[in-house]
Amino acid sequence: MKTWFSGLVGDVGGTNARLALVDGEGHIRHPKTYAAADYASLSDVIATYLETTVGRKRPPRAALAVAGPVVDGEIAFTNIDWRISEGELVGTFEFEAARLLNDFAAQALAAPLLDADDQRRIGPELRGAEGAPIVVMGAGTGFGVAGLARSERGDVPIACEGGHAAFAPNDEVEGEVLEIFRRHHGRVSIERVLSGQGLFDLYRALGEIRGVEASLEDEKIVTAAGLSGADALSLETIDRFCAILGSVAGDIALTYGARGGVYISGGIAPKLIERIMTGEFRRRFQDKGRLSDYMADIPTALIVHPYAALVGSARALEQMEGSPL
Repeated sequence: MKTWFSGLVGDVGGTNARLALVDGEGHIRHPKTYAAADYASLSDVIATYLETTVGRKRPPRAALAVAGPVVDGEIAFTNIDWRISEGELVGTFEFEAARLLNDFAAQALAAPLLDADDQRRIGPELRGAEGAPIVVMGAGTGFGVAGLARSERGDVPIACEGGHAAFAPNDEVEGEVLEIFRRHHGRVSIERVLSGQGLFDLYRALGEIRGVEASLEDEKIVTAAGLSGADALSLETIDRFCAILGSVAGDIALTYGARGGVYISGGIAPKLIERIMTGEFRRRFQDKGRLSDYMADIPTALIVHPYAALVGSARALEQMEGSPL
């Protein structure tokens, strides 16, 4: 008898766990969001979700996007005391198979499937090189990166920890920012600057450089004050953050050879999209010396699809069934 639902998919981070079912035609059904802090484990969340959607029945497979590195089929979450493995998922819920994949790897799988309404173009309208690699990256609690290698045999997501590569200043001001960050952290990674805490630390560093009191209390207040025009230092911080994001996006595109396109996601960029569109992001993305012409042909866009990681997880589910898209 044909199973109505082909699998369970998820997008699980330290704050929220989003779960859904995939029907026989590949459509995402019954998405629900759970506050991670309300549950002792991811298994508890999954049990609650399945009980309220399919009861005693079980979909045959599961593919879950998780925020962090998956090592030997297991994830230990960074920002919440949860740990789960593919074997545990199979044993606990009697799935035929289960797969854990990095959340940015899932978004990379989703990127080729996104419609025009699911993204906002940054910079000129470009097609990108057909069959060339794609990169997805973004800032939130940390800074995530993943690539997508493309071939006639299917697409392969490439998870990495690119957010922990070293931060490279682009001008004298960023050189001073680097020195201030070094006093506090020693080695300075991209994530130290391009993250929620990083935006706030950048605000304080720019205040020190400018000799201006940085009196606001956290990154949310800084963002609101900058976007409203109420505070000049906050607006400078946002614009500098977007410029650095452009430089980093360009560097990672060079590293991956991502001529198929670069997609920005994460929790911070959607709030700053107008400054990203009108500011230094695209110029800094392309400004790569002798490779500037190479960069000029790479399209850049912001992902605005609310469930991109679920779309990617559904694609991973399809690949588990032996028919990669």
